[in-house]
Parts: sequence; C-alpha cells; structure tokens
Amino acid sequence: MQFPPGFRFGMATSAYQIEGAADLDGKGPSIWDTFAAQPGRIRNGADGRVAIDHYHRYAEDVAHIAASGVQDYRFSFSWPRVMPGGATVNPAGLDFYDRLVDALLAAGVRPVPTLYHWDLPQELEDRGGWLNRDTAHRLADYASALAVRLGDRIHDWITLNEMNVHTLYGYGLADHAPARGLGLAALPAAHHQLLAHGLAVQVLRTHGATSVGIANQHFPVAAASEDPEDQMAAEIFRTLTNWTFSDPILLGEYPDEMIRAGVGTEDAQLDRDLELIGARLDFYGVNFYEPTAIEAPKAGKDYSGVLEVDIPEGLPFSPVPVKSDERTDFGWAIVPGALTEILTSLKDRYPHLPPVIITENGASFHDAAPGPDGRVHDPRRIAYLDAHLHAVQDAIEAGVRVDGYYVWSAFDNLEWAAGYDERFGLIHVDFETQHRTRKDSWYWYRDLIAAQSRPA
Repeated sequence: MQFPPGFRFGMATSAYQIEGAADLDGKGPSIWDTFAAQPGRIRNGADGRVAIDHYHRYAEDVAHIAASGVQDYRFSFSWPRVMPGGATVNPAGLDFYDRLVDALLAAGVRPVPTLYHWDLPQELEDRGGWLNRDTAHRLADYASALAVRLGDRIHDWITLNEMNVHTLYGYGLADHAPARGLGLAALPAAHHQLLAHGLAVQVLRTHGATSVGIANQHFPVAAASEDPEDQMAAEIFRTLTNWTFSDPILLGEYPDEMIRAGVGTEDAQLDRDLELIGARLDFYGVNFYEPTAIEAPKAGKDYSGVLEVDIPEGLPFSPVPVKSDERTDFGWAIVPGALTEILTSLKDRYPHLPPVIITENGASFHDAAPGPDGRVHDPRRIAYLDAHLHAVQDAIEAGVRVDGYYVWSAFDNLEWAAGYDERFGLIHVDFETQHRTRKDSWYWYRDLIAAQSRPA
C-alpha cells in the first residue's frame, strides 16, 4: 500500500487508560476514578489506579512507539492531573507532560495531544459536570494552562474526544462515567462539550496554535429493514449520534430543530455559541470502529446487550446486530467498507470539510501471552488493519482528503467499562508484571510505514 506524500502514520492512547499513578504528585480524582470504585461498574472490578503504569514507564513506552517509525503519537492530558479540581494548576502534572513531550520530540515523534478524553475532574462533576455550562469555561482555562507551558513544542492539538460516545454512554445511559442515565435529557451535556471545543479553539489560537482539530466518532447507520418506521428510527439515531456533533462544528448549526430546542440554551445565546463552535479547523479527526443497525422498537423484544449496554425503554430507536461475516473478540462487526462509506458521507455533507485524520481505528482480539518464541502472533489484527487502510485508500481515491491514520491502540490497556479483557494494542502488556512485548502487528505496521519512503 502506498499513500500520498505527507501522509502521517501514528498510534493513539488516552491518559486514564494507560497512566496509572491515580493519586500521585498532586493528581485529583476523575469521574472514572469514582465510577471504577463503585462495585459492578467495571468488568472484574478493574480500575485505572495502575493501568499500564505509563506515568513511570513513559520513556520505555516512547521507545517502543518511536521504533515503529510512526510520525505521530496521539495521547491525552489528564485534566485532574494538570488541574485537580478543575481550578488550580498542579505544577507536577505539567512537569510530567513536559517530560513526555520532550521525550517524544527527542525520539523524532510528533506529539498530538487531546485536551479531554473523558476524565473530568470529580469536583467539576459534583457541580453539574457537562450539564453545567461553566464546565466549558473551565476547560478553556485548562487549555490555556497547557498552551502556555507546552505550546512552544506542540504543533497539533485535539480539543475533545468522541463527544457523542461520552454523552450517550455517560449521560444518556449509565454504562460509563458519570453514569447519569438521563436519556434524551442529556442533550445539554452535548452542547456544553461543543461549547468547550469552541472556547478551546479560541484559546489555543490566542496562544499561537496553527493546527487545531477535534476527534469525533463517526459510523454509518443503516435501517434494519425497508419498513418506514425502521427507516425513521435509523434517521433519528444517525442524526443524534453523528450530525448533532459535527454539524455545529462544520456547518455552524444543529441538524434538527428538536435537537436545537433540547440543548437547553435560549436562542440568542445559542446563536452566539454556534458561531464560536463553528470556527475554522485545520483538520478533522474521525474515529471509526464499526457501523450500526437500527430498527423501531418492537413490543416484547429483548434488545439488551446489543451495544454492550442496557438501552432504556421509551427511546424511538433500538440497535440490532450488524450483519457481518467477521467480528472482533469484543463482538464488534468487521466491515471495512463502512469506513469508506462514512468518509465519503462526510465529504458529501460538508463542502468545506477540513483534511481528515483517522484519529482512532483498531480492534480487540484476545491475544495470548508471548509464546515459546517470545512473540505475540495476532494475524487477525493485521488483517483488520490492512483491510481498513485499504478502505482509507478507497476514500482517498473517491476524493476525500485523508492526511493520516492512527492505530488504536499503541498498547493493551484499560478498555473503560470492559476492564482489561479487551486487548487493542500493537504492544502486548502483561498486566501483572507490566512487561511489554511487540506483537506481530507492530512489526507489520513498522514495515508498512517504512515502505512508504521507498520507491514502489
């Protein structure tokens, strides 16, 4: 596979999933620390207190990342490490990211940090979390502190990660932190995250940033049948989970008057917010894993477990299994063509779509520990990544400008509420000893990247 000149390959992680050091050096609690402490919330009672101990092992981890030849490493700052309580800067937290950024640059890897990857300081949640408009302004303060300290060395900034997933699972449902379970009453949380994005872009620009984007999860949504009720249910779900989080950024408006009314902001203020939210971006991050199928709820039908969550009654849509010949060990459908489909859909919907970076794509397979040969053989992950990179090529040939691709994830880590069972990494982690082993997929990715610089 050959990609256009300048195409950037990377790997991705997030702070809560890898750092550990949950209460060291002034770090405060996050909503995920609180969530994990509640019995039954995370599979097998797992938590992120140690995770993969990246906080202490970052130098070793940077060496693994750099040796693969990737140009970019996407990670996230821990808000409660940098600004515990959401108000006062913790110098020791900034010191850690100073060391990490410097190590990456010394290894020839460009740091691509995300400001917010779901680990809200618990004190801000206690004041309403993303249901409170003030949280957006607190994120702007946090962005400013990071830009002042690290802006001389960071070229690319990502504001927030997967606002749709955070809103759906954490506020609409109760399967992720902070487990609010509000149903459609969670829409204000969506708007305040979008506002935080707009404010962060403004702050970063003020501090001289020239490359700012966001990471949104996108996926095609298909109706389960040609039945008009199923078609309508799929359109509602598609609008709520895709366009509600991208239209304000890329068109400066919400996709539906009912959504506009549901975000809980009066019209004049909302128009001012949307102007801020819709400010120009330099790139647009797309996270992709699988498509979704939806039908209108059928009386008496059990929908539990389709999305690994319990869908409350009363919603106008219900998920059904996606038809697929293959699935990951997490049960997710493997449909590479759906990545091409969503990328071309974004191009068609948004006339001024910024250059796209695939900011996450990967798969969980329950890889065995290193065998007698010392290797971790993961041919299914190699096949998955190969197929999805071909899907990216198809989108490029269809006219979508895609400037990069980041594998999720660099390392096996804490997969949120699924605990440590689901392994997404290119690098195997023994969670007992913290020993790292490069999987066959790591070597495959290294060779693919190296081949880009050689003549065909």
